[in-house]
Amino acid sequence: MASNYQSIAFGEETKKLQEKYGSRSSYARVELTSYYDGLTKNEIAFISERDGFYIASNGHDGYPYIQYRGGPAGFLGVIDNNTLGFLDFRGNKQYISTGNVKEDDKVALMIMDYARKARLKIYAKAEIIDLGTDAALEEKLAIAGYNAKPERIIKLHIQAYDWNCPQHIVQRFTIPEIEDAFAAQKDYIQQLRAEIERLKNEH
Repeated sequence: MASNYQSIAFGEETKKLQEKYGSRSSYARVELTSYYDGLTKNEIAFISERDGFYIASNGHDGYPYIQYRGGPAGFLGVIDNNTLGFLDFRGNKQYISTGNVKEDDKVALMIMDYARKARLKIYAKAEIIDLGTDAALEEKLAIAGYNAKPERIIKLHIQAYDWNCPQHIVQRFTIPEIEDAFAAQKDYIQQLRAEIERLKNEH
């Protein structure tokens, strides 16, 4: 596993730009002092609550390809503190990400929590596992009641990760998050309506 995220992310041209715009000294200190030895409880909890993420792979022609993967919360499973995995469900059958990974296993993930303005960046090496070859892992990653057809397992061997700052993330909320936030208000309104009907019936 890489000693830190910066050792992968910061190339020479990146460092020159940091020098030019005044951030190199602070990032140089981060490179020397940061060490990530696997996911902590904080990252594991964050990943387990997510219902989607973005994954970038390297195309055969040099262009990166970014794809969104979604499913029920927790479908991106934490196998251990250095490994993630998910069942790759059938989509539009282009297989661009899968094909890219067969040529180059290096991928990058961006995992978002728009409501809390948080994002976790992960560098990983992807491994494609055929269904039926690892029954225990397949069972661990299975999503009960989710009506989608898995075609393979994608196992992600984490090389490094880093949290991004919340600046410029626009807050967004899913319908279930909004419903949860207003659940108490909805119950209160129902109680008031019931009370109004009771008072009407008394007169």
